[in-house]
Amino acid sequence: MTILHRAILLLSRVLLLVPLVAVVVPATAGERAQGVTAAQFREDVAFIRDSITRMHPDPAFSTDPHAMERALAQLARGVPPTLTVDQAWQRLAALNPLLADGHFFIGHADWRSDTQRWLAAGGSLFPLEVEVGPDGTLLVRPDTASQAAAPARIVSVDGVPADVLVPALLEKVHGDTPGFRAALLAQRWWLYYWKTYGAPERYRLVLEQGGKRRTVDLPGSRALPLVMRKEAQSPFRLAIEANGRAVLTVDSFDQADPAPFAAFTRDAFARIREAGVTELVIDISNNGGGNDALWLEGLMPYLANRPYRTGSTYRALTRPGGDAPASLVDGEIATWRQPQPDHPLRFGGKVYVKIGAGTYSSAILFANVMRDFRFATLIGSGGLARQAQSGGVRTVRLPHTGLVLSLPRFILDPPAGRSPGALLEAQELPNGMPAAAANSWHGSSRPLARHVSAPLTPQSALFL
Repeated sequence: MTILHRAILLLSRVLLLVPLVAVVVPATAGERAQGVTAAQFREDVAFIRDSITRMHPDPAFSTDPHAMERALAQLARGVPPTLTVDQAWQRLAALNPLLADGHFFIGHADWRSDTQRWLAAGGSLFPLEVEVGPDGTLLVRPDTASQAAAPARIVSVDGVPADVLVPALLEKVHGDTPGFRAALLAQRWWLYYWKTYGAPERYRLVLEQGGKRRTVDLPGSRALPLVMRKEAQSPFRLAIEANGRAVLTVDSFDQADPAPFAAFTRDAFARIREAGVTELVIDISNNGGGNDALWLEGLMPYLANRPYRTGSTYRALTRPGGDAPASLVDGEIATWRQPQPDHPLRFGGKVYVKIGAGTYSSAILFANVMRDFRFATLIGSGGLARQAQSGGVRTVRLPHTGLVLSLPRFILDPPAGRSPGALLEAQELPNGMPAAAANSWHGSSRPLARHVSAPLTPQSALFL
């Protein structure tokens, strides 16, 4: 249950968030495999428009509604007589950068299962893991290439320049900002390339290293992509370092049952207490979110030293029941959670929360709370995602292509109050923090941000 759901149920029982059910009968898997007609594609476009109108609390939170309407109208024009599902996605995904929200996009229903089936059937994928630089440069990840090829810039793939490929694929990626979308494209390059250009058995790449270029022919990779391998690993770990420092890495809050995480953190904070740790880094730089209950129950009892709440104002599209039309409701989170000052394992030292390109959704809510109530200093790299977050994500399947529209149920502002467009940023490190520690915490190659976040407003200061 999300933060907003709890607040609504406890504080305003007149609100009832219920999914809206589509009346169009979806096509079967067999029909989708054969592709869709132009008329069916246009019906899916109309379905997207209608679903957004009925189900999104406020598209203007992340996009220009008039520009979105023009883009939807353009999608319905010039459609070829038939399209495969991937061709339909290529056209529809052009909406994603315009929607500009990691929770609001057109995508494949289950790209992870699609990938596993493709590899199990003998298929292969792009042979290298990549990074996308701030200037759009396509780079080979140093840990996925041979010693001779790393680091290297990819100049072209099968004769197509990388400076053509990168913008073409970025036009299909979802997310809050261009930087967010570039990071997501790098993580899933193999997926976007596959769904746009196909997956040949071999790739001819021109690589540039040290001012010298060379051409290599590589077979497609039959290994599970890096992001999926990482997802299969334990997302929680604790490293106790020298000089009284520890790093608690939490790569995901995406577990339905918070109990295993609560057991892990109980053991972790016991080890922290036993080791006499005085500085703790909670690393959520690769945490894409999940279940708020994990950090509310598994972290905050050890960290909070004053009452706190999980947000401030919110906007939700609600349906009171029966045949009444849905309506927008603006409200405020009124539930204040109490600290546990007598908790035997409560941590009293310095706390830092490390954010990064992968920090999103519930992980941003956690970072907001830690920053706004001064429970911790944010370090790492920011500027890619909003502090205010949409949430309560639901997906609806398009009736003919079988693609899905993801969209949020609500929009939640951070505890310090609404600041439209403000991005989650790292804070300046306090005086006295060891520079060596800042540079060595889990080996980040990116410099710590020097941006100082805005101070709390007088109104929000009353909540401390």
